[in-house]
Amino acid sequence: MDPLRLENQLCFPLYAAARSMVKLYTPFLNEIGLTYTQYITMMVMWEKKSVGVKALGESLYLDSGTLTPLLKKLEQNGLVSRHRSKEDERNLIVEITEKGDSLRQRALKVPEQMRKCVTLSTEDAVALYKLLNKMLDQLKN
Repeated sequence: MDPLRLENQLCFPLYAAARSMVKLYTPFLNEIGLTYTQYITMMVMWEKKSVGVKALGESLYLDSGTLTPLLKKLEQNGLVSRHRSKEDERNLIVEITEKGDSLRQRALKVPEQMRKCVTLSTEDAVALYKLLNKMLDQLKN
């Protein structure tokens, strides 16, 4: 087996699948005015309502160089606000706004639309999800 053949690389189908998935999401996210990275950020915000920037970055596997401009844009659009922690001024807190929270209702259509695009069985989807998370856990360390 030639280790430099593209077909022998695990990273390539992961990369290609990720790019294809984001491309499928794009028209649905355009309807609600979000990019993919803004969408996954808002998913965390809809769940947590308030979170430190460091914890948010860890949840999304994003570094501060990617997260900072992303949060600035979400703040400019009125979806989140940022402020320094009262307990420790070094920590920046992100909070969802009322406008950001209300966007959740429109975003509920996105997973429904994506299920029509990617028709994996429930069992295959669960197995893939578990494998990918297992891989992410190993790559974190």
